[in-house]
Amino acid sequence: MAKDMLIGCVPITWPRGTPLEQVLPEIAQAGYEGAPAYPQGDRTAKETLELYAHYGLKPAPGYLGASFWIPEQEEQILERARRLGAFAAEVGCTELYVAPGGFDQYITTRGKTRSQIAGHVLPEDAMPEAEYVQFAKTLNKVGQITLEHGVKSCFHNHVSGTIETREEIDHLFSLLDRSLVFQGPDIGHLAWAGADVLQFCRDYGDSIVSLHVKDISPTVRQEGVEKDWDYRTFAEHGIFVELGEGMVDLPAMFGILRGAGYKGWVLVETDRTQKPTPLESAIISRNYLKSIGL
Repeated sequence: MAKDMLIGCVPITWPRGTPLEQVLPEIAQAGYEGAPAYPQGDRTAKETLELYAHYGLKPAPGYLGASFWIPEQEEQILERARRLGAFAAEVGCTELYVAPGGFDQYITTRGKTRSQIAGHVLPEDAMPEAEYVQFAKTLNKVGQITLEHGVKSCFHNHVSGTIETREEIDHLFSLLDRSLVFQGPDIGHLAWAGADVLQFCRDYGDSIVSLHVKDISPTVRQEGVEKDWDYRTFAEHGIFVELGEGMVDLPAMFGILRGAGYKGWVLVETDRTQKPTPLESAIISRNYLKSIGL
């Protein structure tokens, strides 16, 4: 088993509202080492550490999703970054995912939301340059804030977010200070968006410091692109599959990342499973990673 990577599981597979006290023991049962940790209610960082330790788990990087391109939201975003950066440091995490929202609110020049064009984005759907500039400005500030806590902000792409395609990611990163903002890609969303996952990992290998790993059904993706499905329709038709059951060449990808010296978290994430239970889904993906040496 790889000693240079920690294998965690994102609880999104479990129904919304399922208490951590139910999810965490199942994640541990499935063989994972950790799960993302967030500030929840009045629970302190110390209490979070104790809760995770009770199940033999470590806190893994959390998530900051925001409309980074809107100037009026900048100060609120920076305040969230301060809070999440401090929390991450207190629970022992050295990374924080930072991701664009806009799924059902952002309207493109075609008059459609990003959710409506998920997986089949056209060049004209990209944000205007002024919004890219504001996005980068805010994200650089977020990166500087979290680094003050010893936490790296990792950009996290997402189908149906305002930064989805390889071209959109590249353009944003051309505006970012890469000493402040790093890569924390969602591998499945890269594949769904039409990116070459292996080439992405070659190109950004020295910037990737944390990962979300999911697999995508190639047949569902192809049908959905041809029929212009929205995000929900893709999900309902089973775009998300367990690791090893889809189109992502994970052994080759991990080979590239190892060659680049990757030693971060690998967080398995199956947004919606077709298996009978989330636990079964988690076990299948964990066993697959074990089969390829992780």
